[in-house]
Amino acid sequence: MPRNARSEREALTDLMQTLGPDAPTVNEGWTTRDLAAHLVLRERRPDAAGGIMLPPLRGYAERVRLRIAARPWSRLLNEVRRPPVWSPVSNPVTDELANTMEFFIHHEDVRRASPDWLPRDLPAGLSAALWKRASGMARLALRRFPAAVLIQAPGHGEVSAGRGGDPVRVVGAPGELILFLSGRQRVSRVQIDGPAALADRLRSAHLGM
Repeated sequence: MPRNARSEREALTDLMQTLGPDAPTVNEGWTTRDLAAHLVLRERRPDAAGGIMLPPLRGYAERVRLRIAARPWSRLLNEVRRPPVWSPVSNPVTDELANTMEFFIHHEDVRRASPDWLPRDLPAGLSAALWKRASGMARLALRRFPAAVLIQAPGHGEVSAGRGGDPVRVVGAPGELILFLSGRQRVSRVQIDGPAALADRLRSAHLGM
């Protein structure tokens, strides 16, 4: 049975423990403490977790997140490492589906904030799981982009997205494409082929869910 979500959770928690609560992340303005609080809110506060995606609830969610962030660092890390079994997103039924991409992205948010980061060689099972998410994510993240965008992961497949028009091709490993499509273009290692203006626009577009 796949354990990608658990492996990424453990690796992220170990890394945050090593770096401490004040280390930078790829998320602008967020430290590792802020990121840990986000993860705890998402799993343990369903009353506020909707604010992660829904603008009307964002203010409430942020107030809750700041209160969580004030907890002792050791407690925060323990809460990230050991999610409650009752959590809608982290119980044994939903964990792999809901958390593989989430924890991969945030693991890389911490890793790639270091100036000497290098890409990882991901296990084949994790790459396959990330490609499944990337292929669907592309259609959503690029639904308004004014071009015909072809997303390609060599050895995994390709998917078309965008509103049509001039063609642009984005090529990369599944993990790199996940980061690109989640709005982390500046730290993702992909190749973009197409008209220069469209390629530049794609690199700076506001992507993500």
